Parts: sequence; C-alpha cells; structure tokens
Amino acid sequence: MQNNKRPPLLYRIIYRIVSFVYPKIEVIGRENIPDEACIIVGNHCQIHGPVAVELNFPGNRYTWCAGQLMHMDEAQAFAFMDFWSHKPPHIRWFFKILSYIIAPLAVFLFRNAQTIPVYRDSRAVTTFKTTAKRLAEGAAVVIFPEHAVPHNNIISEFQDRFIDVAALHYKRTGHEVCFVPMYLAPTLRKLCLGKPIRFSGEAPLSEERQRIRDYLMEEVTRLGLDLPPHTVIPFRPGNKKEYPRNDPAGCP
Repeated sequence: MQNNKRPPLLYRIIYRIVSFVYPKIEVIGRENIPDEACIIVGNHCQIHGPVAVELNFPGNRYTWCAGQLMHMDEAQAFAFMDFWSHKPPHIRWFFKILSYIIAPLAVFLFRNAQTIPVYRDSRAVTTFKTTAKRLAEGAAVVIFPEHAVPHNNIISEFQDRFIDVAALHYKRTGHEVCFVPMYLAPTLRKLCLGKPIRFSGEAPLSEERQRIRDYLMEEVTRLGLDLPPHTVIPFRPGNKKEYPRNDPAGCP
C-alpha cells in the first residue's frame, strides 16, 4: 500500500484479519475533508488512532508513525517504553519478552502500511520532506501530535512543530494547506472530523504555529465533548478504571 505498491501477501492477510476483528468505526463529518491535500490532526488513543485511521479513513492518506517502529534495532525498546513501561514492576519481565516477540511483526506492518516515519533526531528532515512530497501528490496526511503533558480530560497537549510542514509545502507549491481536527472515540466506535483551518503562508511561522495548534486543540476537545457520554482513551496507557469521561467539567 505504501508508495502505491501492492503490499506483500502476509500483510494483506493480517490486514483482513484485523479489519474483521477490530470494531467498525463510523466516520462523521466527511464533508469537512477538503477536496485537496490536507493535514488531519487528532487524538492518539494509544494504538487505536493509527489502527482506526488505517482501516476506516476515506481516500488517499498517509499516517505519521514513530520512526523507531520501522527499524529492528529500535523497535523493541520503543515498544516496551511506549506500551508497557507503566506496568507493575513484578510483571514487567513478561512485557519485556513480549516486546522482543512483537518487534519484527511491528516493523513488517508499519513498513507496509501507508505510513510516514517520524524522527526526532538528524533524520527529522526526512520526515518533513516525505510529508511535503505526499501533500504535493494530493494525499491527506494524518498526524497525532499529543505528548505526555495533560491538557484536559479529552486530550493531552499538542506539540506544534508538525505545523512547519505546511510552511515547507507552501514554499514548494504555493499552496496553503488546511488542517482538519479529528476526534476518535473508540468506546463509541466513532471518528469525528471538524471544520478545517487554513495555513497562511504570509504570516510569521511562530504565529501560525500557535494559532493553528490552539484551534486544533479547542476543536478536538469540542468534538469530544459534543459526543454522548463515553470513556476517553487517553494518550498514555494506564489503569483503565481511571480513564476520564467526556465531562465538560473536566475542560476549564
């Protein structure tokens, strides 16, 4: 599927199995996706975000994915730290072993899915160049910019440097790309898309980072609050009994 090539048979088999067992997600607000290249920005929901997008998002799109999951020498350590490091000390050994088992499968899957590897070191330029290339081809790019800083009961804080890809795209094409807010509620089996905001190529980039980031955080929060009562899947895994609800009281 990536690079418009037919994926290996094993990937297609796994894809079919996952699409059969994973709950069907209703996509709400398709009309908010522009008929042009755009950037979709939403809550991560742990593994649910990438999986739900891969199985349900309409049209041609690529998803930002942690670059460590594309490389065997990095996948195991990343999987353990990101997925299971919060587990009680007395059972972490089991998840350490599990991380070694799933690392080869994770690398295989993420390399063959429609993904763009995200790096935070000297390879970051590759992430931005690849993203700009996909946008120039007319594809949508899906980004989950949360990081481990709480914001409210719906989302964690968004990072803002992903917005720089719009500046690169503008420099290359003269096109001011739209950012579309997205909220995923796995417990309701719904994926909601909100009204887009367009990048301004003439405004200072620092101002655009703040303006667009603030809008996206507000809109993703609003989309979550507008849905019926449900349990929110937070950015980081933890005790499921402590997961928040989409109660407006939790959004000062």
